[in-house]
Amino acid sequence: MEQTPPLAISSPAKGGDEFLWGFWYPVLRSNRIRGRRLVASARLEVPLVLGRDAAGKAFALRDVCPHRAFPLSLGRYDGHTVECAYHGWRFEAHTGQCRLVPSITEDSKLQCDRIHAGSFPCEERDGYVWAYFANSEGRSPGGCPQLPVPELPKYGGRYRIAHLSATLDCSMDTAIIGLMDPAHGPFVHRSWWWRSRRSIREKQKAFEPIPQGFRMSSHTPSANSAPYKLLKVYGAAVTTQIDFVLPNMRTEEVRCGKYWFTNRTTITPIRHDLCQLDFCAAWNLFSWFPLVAPLLHFFGKRFIAQDQRVIELQKPGLKVQPRMMLVDDADRQARWYFQLKSAYLASQQSGMPMQHPLEGPITLRWRS
Repeated sequence: MEQTPPLAISSPAKGGDEFLWGFWYPVLRSNRIRGRRLVASARLEVPLVLGRDAAGKAFALRDVCPHRAFPLSLGRYDGHTVECAYHGWRFEAHTGQCRLVPSITEDSKLQCDRIHAGSFPCEERDGYVWAYFANSEGRSPGGCPQLPVPELPKYGGRYRIAHLSATLDCSMDTAIIGLMDPAHGPFVHRSWWWRSRRSIREKQKAFEPIPQGFRMSSHTPSANSAPYKLLKVYGAAVTTQIDFVLPNMRTEEVRCGKYWFTNRTTITPIRHDLCQLDFCAAWNLFSWFPLVAPLLHFFGKRFIAQDQRVIELQKPGLKVQPRMMLVDDADRQARWYFQLKSAYLASQQSGMPMQHPLEGPITLRWRS
């Protein structure tokens, strides 16, 4: 087996992380935006104001009036334009183009239609409003998204769906390497319904490169993962496949004959030291059992709370020891994440195609 020397990385708590531009990020649950209500939020340290037009289509503007930097979210919205509460300037909801400057006279040479508030392409998928961030200022000229809006895989028209969310008091990098860490489960998530320290055993998983990410190839779930054992009632082989793709997305697909369960977790930075976890799951398993969604919420919230507690307890240590170690195969996915991120940033700077750090299939081994 290939030996990999320990790698020390600087803690993002010291400001060493960088945001990744040129991607779709989830901003809000769709049900947060109703009628003509304006909702303020922030992602990637970009202040945002979101709403819906008269036809119900969501929009996202930079929550900063270009005139005097007043929050547009404090203004009025008529279904077409957003009015700044400071001087009454009006901006078209989807493009951010200025439509009216009340203070100018008829003989003014100011061409208000050349003034724009920052705007971000906006779409809805899986119960979320997503925005495309080409940069921090808003839509650049001709800057249409090259990638489609991410969508959770579904296999059939009839399924149930559930959502969970939480804020994580850390950087995106810290949260993501925790998300893909396979070795902390028996310690942080020790419980009767998941796994215990006594269940630790050696694992062997095959990985392969995929565009802007990597995949844990389809395999039989680990024998010490209790929830998968419930699927034995269907009498079919159970397989699971896990993908990670930039900038922030882990997707798992569990298949059992004609039955399936898929889930997606995204980690989106709000600030450099604060991020949002969004979990979405869809399934047709146990469709006859009405308590699947309540149970998923009950156990999912406790699972996430355990990770939140680890992050809180980790913060003081990162202040005095800002360099963390990545060792052996158990930390290889974290290494790949940082390598993918560096390769993407280098590609953006050079204009050259991204060089994938994972050249071909590889098998990793660890104990968990």
